[in-house]
Amino acid sequence: MKVAFLDRDGTLIFEPPVTEQVNGPEQLRILPGVVEGLKKLIAEGFALVMVTNQDGLGSRSYPQKNFDAVQGALFKRLKKEGVQFYRIFICPHFPKEKCACRKPKVGLLKGFLKKASVDRGASIVVGDHDSDEEFAKNIGIRFYRMETNGAFPRFASLKRETKETAILAECNLDGTGAFSISTGLRFFDHMLEQFSKHSLIDLRIKAKGDLDIDDHHTIEDVGLALGETLKNALGERRGIKRYGFLLPMDDVLVECAVEKYGTNEHHKIEAIFKAFAKAMKDAVALDPRRKNELPTTKGVL
Repeated sequence: MKVAFLDRDGTLIFEPPVTEQVNGPEQLRILPGVVEGLKKLIAEGFALVMVTNQDGLGSRSYPQKNFDAVQGALFKRLKKEGVQFYRIFICPHFPKEKCACRKPKVGLLKGFLKKASVDRGASIVVGDHDSDEEFAKNIGIRFYRMETNGAFPRFASLKRETKETAILAECNLDGTGAFSISTGLRFFDHMLEQFSKHSLIDLRIKAKGDLDIDDHHTIEDVGLALGETLKNALGERRGIKRYGFLLPMDDVLVECAVEKYGTNEHHKIEAIFKAFAKAMKDAVALDPRRKNELPTTKGVL
């Protein structure tokens, strides 16, 4: 079973910075990209599981009826979009109570993780706090971090198997340029690392192929898998800048060609990947002025 474990406040809905508590439906704000992101997770076969700390739930300072009203309004909106959660796990305790169920502890999920046969290698955790990241480590599942009250991260994963290759590709368009690349072709690895580093797109690629006869199958299939993964991560493409290019400084343009006696031209290839990375970084970036609009006059991309 492939599961997306999701935090609530600050990840799915706006978390008030002072109170850190949503006290009524009138305060409910679903964060940018959440609905599309959840739809995409469902389409990719993930079961959605909410895991949330709700300090003092049921106390005078946080009545149960307030929480229920917000939760009900949230699920009503999501249901209209075809989004439903498989399970909900809530810790109602204050940190000072030192319970066994508050994230990053895993007491809430021990039974579920055993009974549900969760595929930890394919599952994910999404959250906005260090406690969410530590929680992910404690249950052995990879973590996607987002800024508190920011846009829901745009990520995708893909497995592609042919007679020649077996490839796993994962990307996070809203990452920091972290990478883990292993194709068996070190120079190709380096080019993909350049792409990740300069585009700020987190990238994980593991590829196995027949390199003894010809390495072009691996290069070709990694390219296909990477392209499909980037496409899936972009989703409906709402709000993106769309165009990406490199612009020289306004007062100088320098072109430099280096040729040293016909030696290795790998610098050309390296420069292509760096330029591609910079262009991709600009093209997939979210433009705050576009909000949720498609960057086209045709109505579809």
